[in-house]
Amino acid sequence: MRVLVVEDHPVLGPAVRAHLAREGFAADLVADGDTALESLAVHEVDLLVLDRDIPGVHGDEVARRAHRDHPEVRVIMLTAAASLQDKIDGFGLGADDYLTKPFALAELVMRLRALARRPTTALPTTLLWGTIELDPFTREVRRGGTQVTLTRKQFGVLEQLMRAGGGLVSAETLLEKVWDEHADPFTTAPRVTVSTLRRALGQPDPIDTVVGEGYRMAVDA
Repeated sequence: MRVLVVEDHPVLGPAVRAHLAREGFAADLVADGDTALESLAVHEVDLLVLDRDIPGVHGDEVARRAHRDHPEVRVIMLTAAASLQDKIDGFGLGADDYLTKPFALAELVMRLRALARRPTTALPTTLLWGTIELDPFTREVRRGGTQVTLTRKQFGVLEQLMRAGGGLVSAETLLEKVWDEHADPFTTAPRVTVSTLRRALGQPDPIDTVVGEGYRMAVDA
């Protein structure tokens, strides 16, 4: 899942981004509202961690525009203000959740994963494809009832392929959803990750390659 962190604090922002990356999210960081809106327009963001008091376009306006222009993006607002009215205002702008500073990074991760389970169009909590079962919340994968240990990138690629429901997913889309904006567009990382993912999942090969187009889950997975 791709997360855009909007936080101008020079310590908190990088700390949040680094922690989310360690937890398997493709996390990008910007420090002002103008850049946040630009990133939302360019990248396919799933989750937005939005500090309310940021330079440039105010966080309230970023939340309002995100809700209007990108309804598929789930928003957690961060603020030092803890009053009930502040929270009511935030939810009224389209926020899906609210976290008051200071907060535990572990709690932020759990809230993001909980939001990821409630996308705009209803999806099952656990993804199933043939004998493969993937739980986005616990980040567990099983094949034929046996737990499979995956790296963060392998998990992210498998999640995107399973969410596509047998549809093609291009290498460019995998870069967009599983890596971050700093990824080299000419990197072979998606191809290499798909290859190692195949080995981790075992036989029969659960992933089809369509040359020049991308990847999809195999019918007989």
